[in-house]
Amino acid sequence: MAETLYPAHPLQAWKAALAELTWAVDGLMVKPEESMAAVDLRVDAAGPGAEAVERALGSALPVEPNTWTHTTDGQIIWLGPDEWLVTSKNARPHELEDSLGQVVSAHGGAAVDVSAQRTTIRLSGGRARELLSFGCSIDLRASAFPNGSSAQTSIGQTGVLILALGSGDDFRLFVRPSFAGYLADWLLDTSQEFRPAH
Repeated sequence: MAETLYPAHPLQAWKAALAELTWAVDGLMVKPEESMAAVDLRVDAAGPGAEAVERALGSALPVEPNTWTHTTDGQIIWLGPDEWLVTSKNARPHELEDSLGQVVSAHGGAAVDVSAQRTTIRLSGGRARELLSFGCSIDLRASAFPNGSSAQTSIGQTGVLILALGSGDDFRLFVRPSFAGYLADWLLDTSQEFRPAH
């Protein structure tokens, strides 16, 4: 009888250490998030395709660089003048790709499932900005990187897509699964700065 194989989370081996970090360091929460559907969307931001996407998702495509907006169950993240990352916690990847593809194909656009391309880590708490600043060259102060901001940048030696969530120090980091372990190790190592001395 064939054995059923289930995908493992890219950060399965780091979950315990990241959970320990959350209670060991006051003002810091680090949590690998469950996988979500993600579609790379290409469409003319000023054309009828963008309006069709807005009707389908219930939210306008963000046109200001380095911003994102909510949908009913996910986010639309600006990646370029005619490119966005659309995420959904409830849709299956192929369903999100198919539905968006049908919306934009008549307008010269395209939708491609990239769900397996990234995994996410949630980082929050009063120490979150300071921790990220040790390895990120962009200005992450709340005045420069407020809620609704996004950036394609590097943390340590790996590329990430970072989103500022909520009104406080709350971030979502998108990272390629093959680099997720490196990023987790970097977070664990750099957070030693905040651990109480014994």
